[in-house]
This record gives sequence, structure tokens and C-alpha cells, in this order.
Amino acid sequence: MAGMSTYTAQIAAYEAGAAILQHAVSGLSSEQLNARVAPGMWSIQEVMVHLLDSDLASTHRMRRIVAEELPLLIAYDEDAFIAKLPACQLDLAGALELFAVNRRFTAQWLRTLSDDAFAREGIHTQRGKVSLLFIVEAYSRHVDHHMKFVDGKRAALLGR
Repeated sequence: MAGMSTYTAQIAAYEAGAAILQHAVSGLSSEQLNARVAPGMWSIQEVMVHLLDSDLASTHRMRRIVAEELPLLIAYDEDAFIAKLPACQLDLAGALELFAVNRRFTAQWLRTLSDDAFAREGIHTQRGKVSLLFIVEAYSRHVDHHMKFVDGKRAALLGR
């Protein structure tokens, strides 16, 4: 029955990512947020904007998997997004708000799906066949993956 998914824990973990990002940037100045602690490494703000870019793409992919039959899911060049779409000039609070709203919206509609919807698949141009469940789980882990780096950057910036 729709809305009674057995994937409640995965959806909750996905939705919880927004609070993690808010905590990660708390107490940092604009200069700290935009500092690169080493050449070639993204700043904390760039990581936050990357997570938003990635989440917007993933929501679109998830919705296409549910609505279409085996849709083609196009990859994007995350390094080009950082290089050519300057994150340092963006309002980080607005980006984090959009991230949170998108996660809430996505979690809300995921909760309306029947369990069999999570087995539906699309074809990702880099990964091949991926299921809706795979994407939900991957994006739950995506925040945690980047927080390891953000925590290290925070420590370096705050001298800890």
C-alpha cells in the first residue's frame, strides 16, 4: 500500500542530511567558509554548494525512475560546476535552505511510494543500471562522505 514503505529508515537517513550541513558550517565566517586549506581542495562553501547541486540532480533522477520506464540518467561534471559556477559568490544560507527544502520534499514523496517503486531502475551514464533504493542510500551516504573532509577543514581553519 502506498505510504506504508518498509524503507522508512533509509528515507529518514536521507532527510537528516540537511541538519548535518547546518551544523557543519555553524560558527564559521565567510572567509573561513571560502578558504581553501590546500591547493586543489574545495572550500567548505564549495562542498556545501556541490552537495546542493548533486541533490538537485539526484531528486530529478529519482523522480524520473519512478515516472518513466528505464530512463537515461545523465552524469554531470562536478569539478566543472565548482570551477565555472563560483560558489563563493552565493548566499550559503539560501543554498542550505534550498538543500533542506529539497530533502524534505523528496522524503515526503518517497514516503508515498509502494515498496516495489524502490526496485525501479534507470540507466546512469557512468554507473549503469541503478535502482531508486540505490540512489536514496547513495545520497544518504553522500553527506556523510563529504562531512569527513569538512570536519578536517574545520579543524584546520579553527586550529584544532
